[in-house]
Amino acid sequence: MSHPHELLQNLLDKSVDGSRIVGLSFALSKGTKIFTGCSGNLVANKPFFIASTTKLFTTAIILQLSAEGRLSLEDGIAKILSPKIISGLHVYKGKEFTQEICIRHLLSHTSGLADYFQDKQLHKGSLEQEIKAGKDRGWTFEDIIELNAHQKAFFAPGTSGKAHYSDTNFQLLGKIIEEITGISFEANCFTRIIEPLGLKHTYIYNNSPDQNPMPLYYKSDVLHIPLAMSSFGPDGGMVSTAEDLLAFIRAFFQGELFPQEYLKCMQVWNRIFFPLQAGLGIHLFKLPWFFNPFGTIPPFIGHSGLSGALAFYCPGSDLYIAGTVNQVASPDKSFRLMIQLERLSKNIF
Repeated sequence: MSHPHELLQNLLDKSVDGSRIVGLSFALSKGTKIFTGCSGNLVANKPFFIASTTKLFTTAIILQLSAEGRLSLEDGIAKILSPKIISGLHVYKGKEFTQEICIRHLLSHTSGLADYFQDKQLHKGSLEQEIKAGKDRGWTFEDIIELNAHQKAFFAPGTSGKAHYSDTNFQLLGKIIEEITGISFEANCFTRIIEPLGLKHTYIYNNSPDQNPMPLYYKSDVLHIPLAMSSFGPDGGMVSTAEDLLAFIRAFFQGELFPQEYLKCMQVWNRIFFPLQAGLGIHLFKLPWFFNPFGTIPPFIGHSGLSGALAFYCPGSDLYIAGTVNQVASPDKSFRLMIQLERLSKNIF
């Protein structure tokens, strides 16, 4: 008879097809029970790019600073960032709304700001399209502000029922963290999260010659974009392992990083893109009834990234799950695998 963990490992092995999914790594936990597994070309303790899952780290630091009384989520960004940085940042229908943007708007993607990475620029395509085509390039925070000047805002900050996913929001949050603490975003991640949690293979990727992380894949090809990956920072620049990411997501939801009572007010949801909804620094993955008629797929709360990485908590199963399929062309495959792992884990944990 197979060991229960072999069933989970078999699922991972079958999910590697050698073309779209070349390698993957996942870790699950429920109570004191933990499973970690890799397959294909990803091996244990080999870090991978977690892309926008990094936003959970940024969120945790902002909430720590709030708990310390060093900022309020209602603080306007104009109170913290210099006019030189934010002047003309948000113009909608000919009116500037920059002064009305607060930290809460940035966290919840309700600022109305365009996304410097995924949204098109004036008379040009998006930066994302360039990067996926293998045209590696780097950028600075100042470059992002300049790019934003050539993009239109989507709505006035805090417009009821409106949300637009924007990496620009989290670049601004990273700058706010640096302004308030007086040290780099990277140093904040290390002293506030990585060191206290004992994460051994997690760090901000900001050195393009660093070849330690597993390279990303786009379809069946290696996507070699070290300059881009070293530029994302607070919106998507972290590398980690499934084991480290699992420890982090557990700490995030169990009150080890910021007061656990914050979690309730973070779960105010606005639609961004199917099937995700944005809360305060977190996302809800919940399939509507017509995709889930028998209600067998429970909701998950956490975050994911374009690299195929994710870190989620499933309240219905009390299950934590983290990992990656390391595939930029099909990040949805990580969600499909998450659903399968959750279902299978019910008979194991």
